[in-house]
Amino acid sequence: MRKYLILIYLLNGCLFSIFAQKKADKQEWIKLFNGKNLDGWDIKIAGEDLNVNYKNTFRVEDGMMRVAYDQYKTFDDKFGHIYYKTPYSYYIIRFEYRFQGEQLAGGASWNVRNSGVMLHSQSAKSLSKGQSFPVSLELQLLGGLGKGERHTGNLCTPGTEVYMNGKIVTDHCTDSHSKTYNGDQWVKAEAIVYGDSLIHHIIEGDTVLTFEKMHIGGGFVSPDYDWKQAKIDNGAEWIKKDGQPLKEGYIAMQAESHAIDFRNIELLNLKGCTDPKASNYKSYYKESDNKSCTYRKK
Repeated sequence: MRKYLILIYLLNGCLFSIFAQKKADKQEWIKLFNGKNLDGWDIKIAGEDLNVNYKNTFRVEDGMMRVAYDQYKTFDDKFGHIYYKTPYSYYIIRFEYRFQGEQLAGGASWNVRNSGVMLHSQSAKSLSKGQSFPVSLELQLLGGLGKGERHTGNLCTPGTEVYMNGKIVTDHCTDSHSKTYNGDQWVKAEAIVYGDSLIHHIIEGDTVLTFEKMHIGGGFVSPDYDWKQAKIDNGAEWIKKDGQPLKEGYIAMQAESHAIDFRNIELLNLKGCTDPKASNYKSYYKESDNKSCTYRKK
């Protein structure tokens, strides 16, 4: 009888260990966009106050987050972004996007089938009223124009700099080696973000761009489009931060004159409890935040 009880005890312990490991391995993706409304997001459009959704630019239809311009006559430099409420540092973000129709009148030629997702961005409420783009790292999204190559999953760096292959990158935008995606087709995009150390851009499962050592610096965009030209009131404060590592920030979807749809916007947080004894331990975390650990009462 005693041997039988010992066997049961060992079996239960083994099953509990297997269950705990499966729980630790199970990825807990967060739906940033619920497909029903824009709850949890802040809107900032150049020239408008925080959360003024000028001409219903950002909207929800058929489970999609849409950037639409049917209520505009002309673009008038109304660059806009919609920011998720929570900042992150180590994470994977994935989503799908598609461009729609023709560009709005008044948009620049370089903005045809051009949008993006801003990573490690400053918050919506910290932008100046007239500011066109946040200080951030842009995962640039470009649609094909029907002829020639036009890569997507590129990098643009408003107010920021990065390194590639051990060398600092001074160009504002850097092309990826992605395929060209013509028409209004859905495209799957993803970014793997490790704080200020490393970021991968992934398009349709292919890693198309990798960079590292992300930091504030390099001016805003160019000598011709500096902090003042971009209508950033506190440009001097950003200049003082030159070289400061860009460890975390907000995620923002962009609106810059061409209609685009987003769907299935999800995030896997890679920062959390890394103590295997804790009930909220996850085996896939890349950065420890053991202050968040919780333990079962004995």
